[in-house]
Amino acid sequence: MAFWRSPWCRNLLPACLFACVLLYVVDVDARPANMSSSKDKPPSTKDENEILPPDHLNGLKMERDGHLNKDFHQEVFLGKDMEEFDEDSEPRRNRKKLIEIFSKVDVNKDRSVSAKEMQQWIMEKTKEHFEEAMMENKNSFRAVDPDGDGFVTWNEYRIKFLASKGFDEKEVSEKMKRNEDLKLDEETQEVLDSLRDRWFQADDPPPDQQLDEEEFLSFLHPEHSKGMLKYMVKEIVRDLDQDNDLKLSLSEFISLPVGTVENQQGQDIDDDWVKERKKEFEEVIDSNHDGIVTMQELEEYMDPMNEHNALNEAKQMIAVADENQNHRLELEEILRYSEYFTGSKLMDYARNVHEEF
Repeated sequence: MAFWRSPWCRNLLPACLFACVLLYVVDVDARPANMSSSKDKPPSTKDENEILPPDHLNGLKMERDGHLNKDFHQEVFLGKDMEEFDEDSEPRRNRKKLIEIFSKVDVNKDRSVSAKEMQQWIMEKTKEHFEEAMMENKNSFRAVDPDGDGFVTWNEYRIKFLASKGFDEKEVSEKMKRNEDLKLDEETQEVLDSLRDRWFQADDPPPDQQLDEEEFLSFLHPEHSKGMLKYMVKEIVRDLDQDNDLKLSLSEFISLPVGTVENQQGQDIDDDWVKERKKEFEEVIDSNHDGIVTMQELEEYMDPMNEHNALNEAKQMIAVADENQNHRLELEEILRYSEYFTGSKLMDYARNVHEEF
């Protein structure tokens, strides 16, 4: 018996190792091939968070890498209250908070929300994100403007950036004064090159090779500047445009990068990703429905302060939860579709709704 068990165990170990490796490979391939870069990066340090343009911009429908913003509906509905609706928060408290929000959106107090009321609310919440970004920018600007002269040159910023990546700030500064090679690794150099392009785009004409606080805000948050928003759109089109005609066809917008998905679960994820982008392209971004998205159409789609976009978004949000098809939202409908509006499921949503309201 011992003779039989020993070779069996010896054969089992390699088989188990092979199975683990196979599961790892399948799991990696199962992810959509064009995941947002922010999902795979290690957490940024505090210094990096202060001076690097954020990967995610609250209140914008699209990420910097061309992915749709999965949290957009919640960001423009909740504004600064978004953090209160996390997975661990108490459902009854969330329900009470959602009822309070509904009463604020319902300006005329007729116990329903019209598209116009929702549009106005979306614009207010977007302004909240703008104000939050401006407050954060003040701290960020101080971090890169230690002499307090109100201006930051590219070299000053570059020194602070490299210091945030672990380089010795004094040593980098001395090398730059002597025009010595900084001997950066390829990844760091690529990030710097990209940042340099954005930096000089944010330098409003006439260019003076330095940014003031307002220009630095545009550098970190392109949604605050028409010029930087246009530049961001160009970057997105450049990444997705396969035939270099400076426009996007449906196939370009929905196509996945090179790489196939081996298992069915991964294929389902990719299918959902394609369906979502196809719907957004055809129903929202391609405003004249000619099958092509121009830079102007994409810029209008990306502009968070576009009132026409806000109205369309309001109508879309109402349509998702409008079960009685009256083109308005009642409290019960918002509570029933709480996950769409807040990212949080509410239990017993209808219980005592009218009494609490």
